[in-house]
Amino acid sequence: MESLEDLDVFLKNIDDISNLVKDLNSADLGVQQKAIKKADSKIAALNGSCRIKVNKTTINTNLPPKAPVNAQTESAEDFMRFMERDAEDRRKRRLAQEEKATVFKDKGNQAYARGEYDTAVKYYSEGLEELRDMQQLYTNRAQAYINLEKYEEAISDCEWALKCNEKCIKAYLHMGKAYLGLKKYRKSRACFEKIAQLEPQMEKMAKEYLTKMDLDEKKESQELNARQDFDKGVEKAKLIPLLLEKLTEPGQMLLYYCGILEILSQAVTDCSGQTLFRLHNGFSIIDSNDTTRSCLLQEANDPCSQDLCVSILNLWTITCRENEENLKTLLTCPASKESIVPLISSEHDAVQKECLEFLCLYSHTAHGRRLLFDNLDVPMLTRSLMACISRSGQQENTALLILQKLAGEKKFCLQLRNVLTESVVEPFTKIISNISTENRHVVPSILSAVGILIGDDVIRHTLAHDAECWKAFLLGIKQCIGKSTSTVSSKSEILYPLLGLIINVSTLTSPVIKEKAISLCDCCLHLLKADDGGVVTRSMGVLSAVLPQSSDAVDHVVQRDVVKMVQRLLKRAGLATTKYGLKILTVCTAASQLAREELVKSDKKLLILRRLLSSSCDEMVSGNAALCLAHCLELKGIASNLLGTDIVLQLLRHAAGDAKKTAVQQNAAIALGKLCQSEPRYVNQLRELHGFEILHSCMKLIK
Repeated sequence: MESLEDLDVFLKNIDDISNLVKDLNSADLGVQQKAIKKADSKIAALNGSCRIKVNKTTINTNLPPKAPVNAQTESAEDFMRFMERDAEDRRKRRLAQEEKATVFKDKGNQAYARGEYDTAVKYYSEGLEELRDMQQLYTNRAQAYINLEKYEEAISDCEWALKCNEKCIKAYLHMGKAYLGLKKYRKSRACFEKIAQLEPQMEKMAKEYLTKMDLDEKKESQELNARQDFDKGVEKAKLIPLLLEKLTEPGQMLLYYCGILEILSQAVTDCSGQTLFRLHNGFSIIDSNDTTRSCLLQEANDPCSQDLCVSILNLWTITCRENEENLKTLLTCPASKESIVPLISSEHDAVQKECLEFLCLYSHTAHGRRLLFDNLDVPMLTRSLMACISRSGQQENTALLILQKLAGEKKFCLQLRNVLTESVVEPFTKIISNISTENRHVVPSILSAVGILIGDDVIRHTLAHDAECWKAFLLGIKQCIGKSTSTVSSKSEILYPLLGLIINVSTLTSPVIKEKAISLCDCCLHLLKADDGGVVTRSMGVLSAVLPQSSDAVDHVVQRDVVKMVQRLLKRAGLATTKYGLKILTVCTAASQLAREELVKSDKKLLILRRLLSSSCDEMVSGNAALCLAHCLELKGIASNLLGTDIVLQLLRHAAGDAKKTAVQQNAAIALGKLCQSEPRYVNQLRELHGFEILHSCMKLIK
């Protein structure tokens, strides 16, 4: 087929033939005769490839008004055989065309991978000559056209691909890129929005392209306004290129360059000034000037060199503030890109301050952060920021702010995975192990930054298995624990994030955690006596995470009356404390006979557990309450103590419920089984409530 129009004609003919076949099989003789005439007319119109030996023209001419049924049947059968042969021939031709087109497609892909886009277009075009409706050939050729900046041709191919498949994501993607290349932003935006509509899983990618399109549109608008100001003769607009020309003069005194940079800083304060600075190659002029480049690379250490470096950094900050294109252009200059990270560690406070202020511009936007990750040495950047924080100088708050902004980016975490110990763990543990009045104000922020980093599974795994990290955790807690509870309260701003970080890292099982478990539990037991409810809750959270990893720690805390402490706290606890407390009791009663005895000693009817079982809407609470109850029912006489209560009904409700977590039903069923086993009088009550049927349905949940 030469075009998709031919395909449409072919499909229409197929519809006509289907209707003819239906009429030929009709019980109405008149309908059959009309169908035969139409069929003969169709066959007569075919080319000479028809292999039917009957002279159809003669038959049609001599056909009586009422042809015998057997003649009609024979003609219909001939027609059907012809159609079957024709369909088979077309199928074989189609397969042959697909094979040839695929060969050309593969050759085109190989040429594209080598960057030979013209050759790729040639192969894709030859493939389309074989098969006009092969969607992949259109989208692949469109992609090659985009690399050749032939955007109109790319759009045409995408339109053909959409005729083949109206939901082709690649067609919309390449069409959006092509319209972006033509600066037709409205049409480009429509393409990317269509991708998000058709394929929600690609919404993030579509948003990235929409962001890029917005930046390009903003850039075009800024450049248009800047040129208009220049053409109108606005004083500042005319001044900028003159000043930049003076910066190109080599061999001038440092103060000469400082003065020019100071005047430039006053001239580029608005968007048009920033844009004109870029359009007149301001960044590359500074980068290529031997004197300014030497100052940026810290090749000279005299005061004038440092002043010039500060002036450059200040100008960068002014020209890049809220100007995404300037941020991008700056990092294309070799000396600029090379100097930024080392300047964070400068011994000169003014240089360090200006460098960090400048980096803040990048860290505050997703676009800026991506530029940093793509152009700078991220491990070295992280080490420099951590070193700045560790020194407890004047700029640690700015460094912390940058680190926190970067920590939430997946790309940042990926680049840190293999260098985490050197870049993060070592300086982090040094700070946490030595909390003092000098660095106390930065500890919560550094804990928050690391807490964001452990959102990455690999980083969390590294911290969970790092012995020095856990040693630092212990030292950090001990430094916050004084002889009185008031000391704990005064350092709660450190304990909150520290205990929260330990809880999150402890979600992983680790031999290091097991080794440190008893020491950690001792610290947490001390903190359970604090007046600060937040500290108490998070201490219970640490216990609930660490105890399952060490049976020795369970025995240790039971000996130290953890059961009584938790029972006391559960009487007035909020949801978070209740969750943690019940998990502690469940772990302890599962492993320790003494824990079970301590629990029922002061609460023979298990009022706390029954209250939580009946009143809580949280499945974790009700599930652990049922399991802890089951552990206690193993003690002799406890089941009898509960006679006369509604314990059976409570457990049946959970066993028969539709909880999302089957563990709730499973634990309730286990508790019912132990209840009846310990006290046979519950069997009749269970039978009256149809409990056996419910237990039978729960059997599949019990492993």
